[in-house]
Amino acid sequence: MYLVAICDDETAQLDETKGHLAGWQANHPDCQFQIECFENPEKLLFMLREKEYTPDLLLLDIYMPEKSGIEVAKEFREMGRKGSIVFLTTSREHALEAFSVDATQYLVKPVKEQELFQVLDRLFVNTKEKKDCLLLRIDGRICKIPLNDIVYFEAQGKNQGLHLADGTHPKLHMTMMEIYGMLSGRREFAKVGVSYIVNLNHVDSLNAQEICLDTGKNIYLPRGAYHSLREQYFQYYCEENV
Repeated sequence: MYLVAICDDETAQLDETKGHLAGWQANHPDCQFQIECFENPEKLLFMLREKEYTPDLLLLDIYMPEKSGIEVAKEFREMGRKGSIVFLTTSREHALEAFSVDATQYLVKPVKEQELFQVLDRLFVNTKEKKDCLLLRIDGRICKIPLNDIVYFEAQGKNQGLHLADGTHPKLHMTMMEIYGMLSGRREFAKVGVSYIVNLNHVDSLNAQEICLDTGKNIYLPRGAYHSLREQYFQYYCEENV
């Protein structure tokens, strides 16, 4: 779920932009937005300062009462926020100033739906594709492996086994520590003792003795591994379904 804030003092423009976002989401059901609309920039800044509101994307008009979109963006950056900023405005006059706050795009109204769609593709689809793949050297070639296709890694001496959903299991000339480092931040991968790294998306069930994978493979748990693994498994699935 991505948080998106739209700030524009014209209600019609807010509705139009929100409609564009809904149209893009209809074609990308795996990228869901929680959208907040603000007609007053001070209300948005209040949320940012006082409510720890941290949108992934700000869609800002520039010409607004009280504060301009440029001023809002500057305060957003001064707070240390890393979300993307896209300006939707009626003039090209502030384009250079807009990019001083690391804006992703500057679109001139009336904004065409396809123009905004291209920006959203770049921000959410292309980035997501990169994050959802792992680059691994296999048989002397650099291969892009989708993370969902990885069932588990298995320690096999100097080489490590990569077990994929299609039943293939190429060898990797790297350590388990190196593999785990590449997966840093990916909550779906869990270490099981020193010999396995398992993709929780492929776990059908587990108990104190073993993990049952959707490929039919069973992995026996080392002593003391069950409780922490069970906690990670439940936490991953509970948070995914919130």
